[in-house]
Amino acid sequence: MSPLLRKQEKLLADLRPLGSLLVAFSGGADSAYLAWAAHQALGQRAVAVTALSASFSGHDRRESQQFAIAAGIRHECIETGEFSNPLYVANGADRCYHCKDELFEKLEFMACTRGFAAIAYGINADDTHEFRPGHRAAAEHRILAPLLDAGLHKNEIRELSRFAGLTTWDRPAAACLSSRVAYGTAVTAELLARIERGESFLREMGFRQFRLRVHGELARIEIAPEELPRALVGETLQKISVYLKELGFTYVTLDLEGYRTGSLNALIKKRSA
Repeated sequence: MSPLLRKQEKLLADLRPLGSLLVAFSGGADSAYLAWAAHQALGQRAVAVTALSASFSGHDRRESQQFAIAAGIRHECIETGEFSNPLYVANGADRCYHCKDELFEKLEFMACTRGFAAIAYGINADDTHEFRPGHRAAAEHRILAPLLDAGLHKNEIRELSRFAGLTTWDRPAAACLSSRVAYGTAVTAELLARIERGESFLREMGFRQFRLRVHGELARIEIAPEELPRALVGETLQKISVYLKELGFTYVTLDLEGYRTGSLNALIKKRSA
């Protein structure tokens, strides 16, 4: 057996004794693989749970539902209320903490009232090197991290997902809509709806990996480096600019560094330097 398959066997071996499990499921590659593994280990005693709020796009909701149906996984959705928390809306550098704290409280209530033994989420071995305050909330709520415990890295999760025939194996990295807004700018349902419409437009234009970041009146578009040449065509730039200005942005810019995760964290690093 290959070292990679041994990691998967460890993951399944860790999950089986739990008896029953709720998996925080956003539909991304990590949580999808974890939901699949939990289903393999526990069958119908594992439930993938998706949190719905203004920060979760309609596109991601459809993707998560389609994946669960195709994989035969039990899937439920719950409403979360992070927008009622002023500390979340203020969008400080710890915004993700308040989001995950709300999510895990809801999952704990679900687990308690319905008799589930444990809750897990999809942090992997690479995530520990990034600024992710949501992990602190997970530790406080004693949420399990099976992928991390198995020593699985992002590329390994994608490879195992491909081997298992999961459609998420090459799904572009995803994150909540609030992660597009520069720290210090309040996150509102109206602003996130504009971002969602802008990203839907980019998706309809055929782009695959991108982000629409918002800095006040400025919309900054990140597109994967391999897709940038097509974005730099004059007619394409004009279409994007016109559409985003119709959404209410005064300035529209294309980031020449291309797409990368956590680019807004550069402001935190600069201030702490």
